[in-house]
Amino acid sequence: MHRDLSYQIVGICFKIHNYLGTYRNEKQYCDAIEYACNLKGIYYEREKVLPLSFEGEQKGRNRVDFMIENKIILEIKRVPGITRNEYHQSMRYLASCDKDLCLLINFYPKALQVRRILNPKLINKN
Repeated sequence: MHRDLSYQIVGICFKIHNYLGTYRNEKQYCDAIEYACNLKGIYYEREKVLPLSFEGEQKGRNRVDFMIENKIILEIKRVPGITRNEYHQSMRYLASCDKDLCLLINFYPKALQVRRILNPKLINKN
């Protein structure tokens, strides 16, 4: 799913992780990703507010770190480990904006953690 673009994004994250290490904060990693996307000519929206997903939901409730080329959600974390909370947050984002793929990237551990999360609608189609 969006193979070339997702490989490109993950490659950027690996280079940033190797260069900056594990001791920066989430916003610094996002700054570096934004810089790399600009260099590579990758269209993105940072801190994109997703549309309302149900009646009565407050505006701005769901905000993704990056929307890449209006295809892939890129969610950046700096936590000891990816838990169900981060996974469920990504699933909520996918459901809210009806995108196919979320890349959940954790910069905290020594080895970069990358999770490709698919929209549940795609999984249920098969």
